[in-house]
Amino acid sequence: MSALTEDQTGRGGRPANGTATTVENPPHPAVPRQTAPRSPATEEPTPSTTVSKEPASSATVSEELASSATAPEKPPSSATAPEKPASSTTGPEDPPPPVPGTDHPAPHSPTTAVTTELAHRTTETDVFPARWTRISDTRFRFTAHWPATHPFFGPADDRHQDPMIVGETLRQASMVLAHAEFGAPADTHFVMWDLAVSVDTTALLLADAAEPVEIDVVCSEIRRRGRGLRSMRTTMEFRRAGRFVARGTGSTGCTSPRAYRRLREGRLNALNTPVPLLAGIAPQAAGRSCAEDVVLAPADRPGVWNLRIDTGHPVLFPRPNDHVPGMVLFEAARQAATAASGLRPFLPGTLTAEFAHYAELHSPCRIETEVFDERPGEVTVRVWGRQDGASVFTASLTSARPSRVRSQS
Repeated sequence: MSALTEDQTGRGGRPANGTATTVENPPHPAVPRQTAPRSPATEEPTPSTTVSKEPASSATVSEELASSATAPEKPPSSATAPEKPASSTTGPEDPPPPVPGTDHPAPHSPTTAVTTELAHRTTETDVFPARWTRISDTRFRFTAHWPATHPFFGPADDRHQDPMIVGETLRQASMVLAHAEFGAPADTHFVMWDLAVSVDTTALLLADAAEPVEIDVVCSEIRRRGRGLRSMRTTMEFRRAGRFVARGTGSTGCTSPRAYRRLREGRLNALNTPVPLLAGIAPQAAGRSCAEDVVLAPADRPGVWNLRIDTGHPVLFPRPNDHVPGMVLFEAARQAATAASGLRPFLPGTLTAEFAHYAELHSPCRIETEVFDERPGEVTVRVWGRQDGASVFTASLTSARPSRVRSQS
């Protein structure tokens, strides 16, 4: 199958599914040093040869998020993933979720700008956190901007912004802190074990897009490798114009390039094998406006799709990669929930996902769904990603059903 050219994508991205030469997260320019006072534990880490484990099933996310969305049951897996390391912090017990207004920056605490390198994006328009301030060793406050228009995270309909922008902002802010506050080197490989987001979609309005988003962050479950970072959980609360918008939490692991090469040995050699680009389902069925943004391809029965991988997509694949990024799997879950439920738009108020294994580029990945009407006025879709007989990820998404407008005739 021929690759999409620059003219066909309309985005100026790389040719789709062409030969790759590097992997995700290549060495960046030196990460800017945080100018706020640092504790000895946040100095640059010494090199480590400890091998990080593959992403494993997540520990339970915060009770508040778990109560708003039932976590999907994990299907039996023929491949056993290593267990996620047990929680271990470097200080007192894990802090509670962020409570806006209760913490204030220390006097003269500097504000630091977020760069594309820190957020692991290649263009400034794809970076949503703008700057942050340290509150304490484990608490931070970000300011972010969610644009009214974006090549991928565009409006969900004529009134709402895309709820997926919350998860992407959480992901970017987590990597920013890992680098600049917790000493993860610039060439660190990140893997997400879980992600859970609860959104008040009535507050995610296009009319408020010009307002900055304030994010209170708590870092917990901090695990060290020497003086560097092995993994941590970030819990965030998002507000705009003083109004609650969303809350989210995610657990992220860090792997050195040397350990990553050992972990992915044998799979990195497959980079030069082009990935077949499948024909996608209709954009409207997936809740998208552009065919290039569709990540699902038809399968052999209703409620099941094949993962469509476009390695030339400028937002989903900003750089060559040796596996499917978690962001693509999260989007696949949202598109599958939209297609399975038939809701237009499908505005997820709760989204949870757990990642068990890397999704490989060169093996078919099936996306399976089951729809539940568990509460009046809501629909929940549970999504499973399976590859080579093993579970890759599970997700659950819940959306309110659109209110019916009574006829005035």
